[in-house]
Order: sequence, then structure tokens, then C-alpha cells
Amino acid sequence: MADDGPDACLEEILALPGDDRWEIDRARVVRNQTAYVVRSFDGNALIFAIPLLVSHPLLLEIPLDSRGAPGAVSFVIERIKERAGSDANLGPLVGKGTRFPHQFASFTEPYTIVLSPASLASDLWHTGDRNFGDLCGIHLLLNGAVPCPPAFSRNDVTQVTEAAARLCEAVTRIVCSIPVRDLETAWIMTLDQELLRESLPERGLVSFVGDGSRLARHYTRYRCYFRTAGPKEGINIPFCCPRELEPYELELPASNRIITGLGIRKREVFAVAGSNAQGKITFLEGIIAGMDDHAAGDGRELAVTVHGLSTAEAMNCQLTGADVSMFFSDLPPGISGTVHAASGMGSGSMNMAHQVQRAIERHTPILIIDEDRAAPNLLVRSCLQTGEIMPLSEILCHDRGKMGETALIFAACAMDTLVAQADRIMVLDRHVAYAVDREIFRDRVAASLERMAGDLR
Repeated sequence: MADDGPDACLEEILALPGDDRWEIDRARVVRNQTAYVVRSFDGNALIFAIPLLVSHPLLLEIPLDSRGAPGAVSFVIERIKERAGSDANLGPLVGKGTRFPHQFASFTEPYTIVLSPASLASDLWHTGDRNFGDLCGIHLLLNGAVPCPPAFSRNDVTQVTEAAARLCEAVTRIVCSIPVRDLETAWIMTLDQELLRESLPERGLVSFVGDGSRLARHYTRYRCYFRTAGPKEGINIPFCCPRELEPYELELPASNRIITGLGIRKREVFAVAGSNAQGKITFLEGIIAGMDDHAAGDGRELAVTVHGLSTAEAMNCQLTGADVSMFFSDLPPGISGTVHAASGMGSGSMNMAHQVQRAIERHTPILIIDEDRAAPNLLVRSCLQTGEIMPLSEILCHDRGKMGETALIFAACAMDTLVAQADRIMVLDRHVAYAVDREIFRDRVAASLERMAGDLR
């Protein structure tokens, strides 16, 4: 049995009878994908995947729109993670007893994303196609590791199988002990986000950031991307929409709560301005993360953005038939083709021009630009620029129609002439939002330019 020991363990695990509360989710068994038992590279551990079905009539006990169900399943998963370190029967989830248990720590890392249109944090345990709820119950894919036996005797295989059975029993016990009220609260929170996102276009909006949102992030080894990162510990200043920016008042569709906050309108140009390290990028990241649904405590539960958002940034890479005619009337040396179909190694500004134009042509609802990652010469004009290039600030001034249906949100500190073209200007100072009147800002920019001109003479 030494050669097929892991396979023997898998067969016996899949044959576990369960009871009236749980069973192996045989309809979801895909060998070597959702069901496996294999040795680790060092031979010290047996790594497993077990599809489990807990007979919890989730969709019957909570008669709400099923789009909120992932919120309840996410709540279940996080509750199991919380117990994984203290319940010995849950030890396999964290590789307890193996030589290097830290290799399996990612599976039980806390995760506050309920649903996302992107494939985020695939190594973390979260809701999705393999962890969901339906009329049959709650489907969970359990991953982890147990110590690898030396010989795979009949007794060894039995011990591995019994450990898997205890794990399934412990998970089931936790799931069944969660009050339906808690599951319903998590369900409604997700449903609120789903329905609000769906309703934004009819409200004339593409994004909404609710008052009280805490957008700053805390990064960990396993959540090192802003969309997957958890809420920042310590100081995390809540967002509050300035009165001058005309806060929206909305009724959340599922919970019927009344909330207020900042609404980003269709086709508008919205500037997020301020000095260095004042929270501009954090705000933009919150807008992007609004495409995801968040669990309670994440801080971004009331940040909701329509799907299809795009970003544009400077990068040197190959162009192949790129249309840059919105910004360029002629191509620089080294680039072949025409401004409608340019090919060659493009500069940062040319690649960014292509990204902006492609987003607009695809009717992207929101385009986000961060000054720190942008090509400055594509945003504002320099006295050294030739007439073949029209920067974004001049397009917004003279030919706003080129932006089509796309709303533009950008963060800027030193791009005064670009900020002056925004429909609304929000200034962040120590992460607190203020509004600046557009006409007053334009007068300040004009006076500043006059002083600069005087200093140069």
C-alpha cells in the first residue's frame, strides 16, 4: 500500500458516510482539483482538499434575494477561521502537527471580501464557485494538511481518514451553531451592496462613497494588495462628504437604512487634490475597491462602484496598432504606422494615451488616473512641447466631448491647470475631505501663474 497510500486515504475520505447534518459533497468532486490527498514536496505532510456539504437550509431560512447569500457564507467561513487555532479537530486547516505549519497559514487568513469581479487572493479561503450556499445547504471546500505517515499501513490510512471525519464534524458543528439572525445580517449587507451597485446608473452615478467609510488599509503577508487588505489598525479617519460637494442621501435597498455620502456622477471630471501623503491614493483605491462586496468591519461596505472601471498609467511597452489620435496629431520618430494605428516601442506618455483612448472607446464608466503614475506631459502642457501633442488638460478645456460617456477621476498635487478643468474639486488634508470652489481655484491658479511669469522676467 506504500505506493498508493495517499490515493487510499482519498478513497476512504470520499466514502465517509457523514450523518444527517453533513456529507462529502460528491457532486462537487473533481479529482486532483477539488478532491485530492498528496504528499508535500518535503514528504512531511499530506495536503488535502475535501468538498463538504453541510445540510443547512440557508436559502429557505432566509427568504431573501439569493444575491446576498455569499455574505452569509463568508460569515460562516470567517467564523470557522476564528476557531481554527483553538479547536484541535480543526487543526488540519492550519497544518497542525506538520513540520512547517506556516506553509498552510494562508488558508485561514482573515478575509473581508465577500465577492469580487476579479480573481483576488486565490490562496485564501473565501466565497466563490467552490464555497457557496443553495437549497441543498452550504458547500465548502476544505483545504489543509496532516502529518504524512511513514508507511501508510491500514492503521495509518484509518487515522488520516478519522482526522478528516473529525474535521468535517467540527466544521459542521460551527456552521449549525451560528444564529440565523447573524447570517441574515451578513446576507443583507451584501445584498445592499449588490442592489446599490445595480441602481447607481439610474441615479446618474457611477460610484458612491458613504459617510463613515474607512478606506485606509492594513497589509499582511497574504493580503498585500489594497483590494484584499484588511482595515487599517490604529488611526483610520472616516470619510465625510463636504457639504459643498452636494452629498447624496440614499436608501439602501435591502436594509432600508438611510445613508449619505459622495456620489460620482456620470461623465463628470472629479479632481482629488491635496499635498503629498494626504490620502489621495487611498481614496482612489477605495473607488476601485468599490467594485467588490465587503464584509462587516472591512471599512468599505458603503463604497460601491459600478463594474468596468479602468485605470491609465505611464509605462514603456510595445504598441501594436494603437490608436493615439486623441492626443497625438503626428507620430514621433521610431514609431511606425499612423496615429490611428501606431506600432513600436511606445513611451510612457504614448502608452498612457492609448489606455485613455481605449477606455473611452469601450464606454468605460469610470477612468482613474493617479498623478504619481502618470506621464506629466500627457496631462499638462510644457513650453517645450510641440504642437503635435494635446495634453488632457487642454482636451478637457476645449473638447470635452472627446471623453464620451466616461467619468474621469484623478488625483493630483502639482497639476493645477488640470485640476482647474474639473467639474468638482475635493481636497484632502490629513485625510479629511474639503471642497474647493472651481471658480475660486481657477482665480488662484491664474494669480499663481502671473506671479511665476513675473519671477521669470
